[in-house]
Amino acid sequence: MEVWKTFEHNVITHSAAHHLMTIANLLQTKGYARVTDVAKSLEITRGSASISLKALKEKGLVVEDENKFLRLTKEGDLLSHSIKSKRKILIKFMQDVLHVDDEQAEIDACKIEHLISTETGAKLLSFLKFLFSNDLTVKAFLSAFWDYKSICLGMAEECGICDTECLMHDPKSL
Repeated sequence: MEVWKTFEHNVITHSAAHHLMTIANLLQTKGYARVTDVAKSLEITRGSASISLKALKEKGLVVEDENKFLRLTKEGDLLSHSIKSKRKILIKFMQDVLHVDDEQAEIDACKIEHLISTETGAKLLSFLKFLFSNDLTVKAFLSAFWDYKSICLGMAEECGICDTECLMHDPKSL
């Protein structure tokens, strides 16, 4: 299988991930969740929420009782927790290592939190723990990284990373 096709093999979509996490949040904060509550929280119509929740029910991630209260199955709860954890890890990496603006880090983490594997999330967390350990060599590395000023002239042959073309070339600059 071609790598780009693996994108379609995610357990749930971006939208479904937000529905799942919203249910988890409502259950934690209010003690209950209904389709109406999910719709209101996500600022979408009840119909849109119903359609997405139907797919989550079909996947065995959400159940609805006879009183129309939603709850997460064990699998749904584990997936919601995993997505939230990966989001926090990504945000911490972007903010505290890459020094990405807080708002942009939130936006970028939201875009990819449900796409990265559990393995990648765990290894990124391990890397963060290493980077913020008390090891003096690591502290010196981080300091040097933060002080490093990358200047890209758009010439791949002078980069050392970009093989045949500049990887961060801005097509608008042509």
